Amino acid sequence: MYSSFQPGPGPAPADDSPAPAPPAPADGLPFRRGARLLDTGAVDNVLQVGFHLSGTVTEPATATEPEMTYKVAISFDRCKITSVTCGCGNKDIFYCAHVVALSLYRIRKPEQVKLRLPISETLFQMNRDQLQKFVQYLITEHHTEVLPTAQKLADDILSSNSEINQTHGAPDPTAGASIDDENCWHLDEEQVREQVKLFLSQGGYYGSGKQLNSMFAKVREMLRMRDSNGARMLTLITEQFMADPRLALWRQQGTGMTDKCRQLWDELGALWVCVVLNPHCKLEEKSCWLRQLRKWGDMDVCPLEDGNYGNELPNITNALTQSSNHGQDPLARPRRTVFTRAIEGCDLHWQDSHLQRIISSDFYVSPAYQREGESLLFNAQGQPLWLEHVPTACARVDALRSHGYPKEALRLTVAIINTLRLQQQRQLEIYKHQKKELLQRGATTITNLEGWVGHPLNPVGCLFLTLTEACRLEEENCLEISDAGEAKAPAYQHVPVAPGCQESGESYLALALEVALLGMGQQRVMPEGLYAQDKVCRNEEQILARLQELELDAVLVQTLRKQCLLLLEGGPFSGLGEVIHRESVPMHTFAKYLFSALLPHDADLAYKLALRAMRLPVLETTAPAGDVTHPPHLVSVVPSRYPRWFTLGHLESQQCELASTMLTAAKGDMLRLRTVLEAIQKNIHSSSLIFKLAQDAFKIATPADSNPDTTLLNVALELGLQVMRMTLSTLNWRRREMVRWLVTCATEVGVRALLSILQNWYTLFTPTEATSIVAATVMSHTTILRLSLEYPQREELAGCARTLALQCAMKDPQNCALSALTLCEKDHIAFETAYQIVIDAAATGMTYSQLFTIARYMEHRGYPLRAFKLASLAMTHLNLAYNQDTHPAINDVLWACALSHSLGKNELAAIIPLVVKSVHCATVLSDILRRCTMTAPGLAGIPGRRNSGKLMSTDKAPLRQLLDATISAYINTTHSRLTHISPRHYGEFIEFLSKARETFLLAQDGHLQFAQFIDNLKQIYKGKKKLMMLVRERFG
Repeated sequence: MYSSFQPGPGPAPADDSPAPAPPAPADGLPFRRGARLLDTGAVDNVLQVGFHLSGTVTEPATATEPEMTYKVAISFDRCKITSVTCGCGNKDIFYCAHVVALSLYRIRKPEQVKLRLPISETLFQMNRDQLQKFVQYLITEHHTEVLPTAQKLADDILSSNSEINQTHGAPDPTAGASIDDENCWHLDEEQVREQVKLFLSQGGYYGSGKQLNSMFAKVREMLRMRDSNGARMLTLITEQFMADPRLALWRQQGTGMTDKCRQLWDELGALWVCVVLNPHCKLEEKSCWLRQLRKWGDMDVCPLEDGNYGNELPNITNALTQSSNHGQDPLARPRRTVFTRAIEGCDLHWQDSHLQRIISSDFYVSPAYQREGESLLFNAQGQPLWLEHVPTACARVDALRSHGYPKEALRLTVAIINTLRLQQQRQLEIYKHQKKELLQRGATTITNLEGWVGHPLNPVGCLFLTLTEACRLEEENCLEISDAGEAKAPAYQHVPVAPGCQESGESYLALALEVALLGMGQQRVMPEGLYAQDKVCRNEEQILARLQELELDAVLVQTLRKQCLLLLEGGPFSGLGEVIHRESVPMHTFAKYLFSALLPHDADLAYKLALRAMRLPVLETTAPAGDVTHPPHLVSVVPSRYPRWFTLGHLESQQCELASTMLTAAKGDMLRLRTVLEAIQKNIHSSSLIFKLAQDAFKIATPADSNPDTTLLNVALELGLQVMRMTLSTLNWRRREMVRWLVTCATEVGVRALLSILQNWYTLFTPTEATSIVAATVMSHTTILRLSLEYPQREELAGCARTLALQCAMKDPQNCALSALTLCEKDHIAFETAYQIVIDAAATGMTYSQLFTIARYMEHRGYPLRAFKLASLAMTHLNLAYNQDTHPAINDVLWACALSHSLGKNELAAIIPLVVKSVHCATVLSDILRRCTMTAPGLAGIPGRRNSGKLMSTDKAPLRQLLDATISAYINTTHSRLTHISPRHYGEFIEFLSKARETFLLAQDGHLQFAQFIDNLKQIYKGKKKLMMLVRERFG
């Protein structure tokens, strides 16, 4: 009875416990709070009666809550808490802090606990008088609570026919269970259901995903402690997952579930595989689980293993599929749900004698006389092999590890690794025989239909974790360390492999690195469907994150080099082999890790491997699709299809990251940089990614605190030039940014680079870019200062820029003429040439707005006659209708007329016919007329001209023609406006007629013309009585 309660730090699967692993860093955990309550002396009145523990726990007062004392009662049996009661009314699946505090008190201070026999034993020692006194005192003490119950029991005992008298003996809650009875930890099933339901209803928000993962971790902990509640709790969780109303909604709408939710379902499926593979479960239990799993799997809403897509993955119990299955109709494929692997796992057993010997002994080897020749059970060194479908074998390892058999899991892991090594060796031999043929063809067959990375059973991660857990250094005071809230990277040490397993003195840590590299380097076909592809990327990142926790010492570096060489030589069996299938999963992320890890130890191997991994054949239009024949020693690829790579954007960015890492490392090494540059130009097909690489290289090459690295700068420039060529004829919203950046980069490289891009502009830039951005920036004062050029070099650069400007103006005068004139200002011949190009293009290829802009520029530069000529040409392209009184060209027309007027009577006479022809808007014409009559023409003071200084008359040419046109425009506009006029515009119309009268009165007989015009209006529009009345009131 004394030892039935856990005597030292031990597990409590419905809550975090002091051992064997530290809890997560969170101060709010019930275990932490319970431990603090114990330390502060909050536990009192502790009494153990038989197998029943009771006591009080006092919560100290807080700013918002008064001090509270809670009564706690715990029943236990064979080191397991079987039921708990606490006055705090805890509604959680974890034990409350008060239960923890009382339990820890009993564990840590057993000598201070009053220990009593079970109450039935005590009662047995009493005589009749003592028993009566005991009962009466008990009823008196608690009469309000127990009196009705006591009376009922008394009635039943006094009745000879009552059920209580038919039963031998009486119950005793303190006596504990019989030795034959099942004993399991207390689990509040209703609370489990409620908690899971609540977390699912929050849809992954408010940390609910983390809470559900915590519950899954709790299931694993229970399995590790071999607590039967593990499967019970998982069943309760699964029932709530299957009852999630969103499943039916997603199925009805045909939409996929959220990524977080999908990951939770994956973990649920993996946990069930673990449960059914329990090496010591009873047959009845497995049958019960199988029925339940099939029931869930048959439900319409049950999520599929690979999202919304079918798959061609082998059954868990088979090592390989038959090649004849590949051509089958996808619709005829069996429906695989998240529970299918667990259902298949129910067919697996542990009775195989070879398997039993592997997991039960470190010294299981083949007899020496049997080591000659081929064997399916042992390798050449006599070490045991386990030839089973690799993910299935790894699922066995996970099951052993999860059910608290770490040594057995390690032994099986080593056997699997020996098998993988032998397979790798044989694959290399196969490749040597067909190497020449494969290299000539440049294609390969996929040897793995299902990849180990991203697999639902996570085989690589499972083996790696099993091995590294055996090497993990446990930190002292781990609870205190995790209290700081900082995730501390785990520390590992080399632990020698058990002597019977390996002869070479290897360590589990070296094996962990080897199996991770072997699994990650496996060539595998990209799976179908967004979720499956995303899972490949995510799983790869998870494994690499764990690999980066390893500190590479001499032993691990040796393992790394050896495995990298094998991967490079692995042919079609390796993702880093010389030839791969077009749809092979890329190795960029993996290669980036290998490159960084190898670089300090073997730079040549690091570059060779990373350069090999740069390829992305799915984007190569000429890449062969692969051989779909069925050689006897290879498993065939699925039939070639146009691939839908949903994660292609991510994969391309990883390819870019790999290239950037190599560029950074190769800084200063021209030969390596040239090799990396060639690999980038050959394999990266995205202009935006090449631009990013160019920017990265430029940034690294030009540190703020030291001189620029010219080798890397030249690489950045060359990448920039490639981007220019790639995006020259395509639309790219970042094009202007790219052009500006290239000029900046070329400036850093030097004057020769600038001269080169100016001379070859037509292969890199559009004419507009070349003049407005490139040449303008090159000729800017800032660039000249930055380059610190001598006069001859400045002139050479300026000459190149002017040549470019004239070439662009010839090619695209509409957009480049003004820029060309600006760039040629300081060279008379070039300027004249540019001007002539504008004049030649003005007749056909330029708009009035472009010509007006250049004309204004000419006036600004002091060429008024040239400005007049260009303005006249612009007027011929313009047409202003009667109602366009807010047209953007009006200001240009007024400016052109003002320029002509200032030049003299001849120029004004020349432009007025053009104005009359092009402008039909009365208000604009009257404005021009008014301006021309206010001052005398010829005020510009052109040298060699004599001006009279007299105001011009509207009765004589050229203003007479303008006046007549203005009056005519007013008459036409009036009739046009009256056709569709509404009463709300009457007032505006009367004001318009008033302005018309002012223009009419400029003519000699203007008042007569206007009177006649008004009379005509009254006659024609007499139906508009109200309007005509307003006309009479104003004009008579």
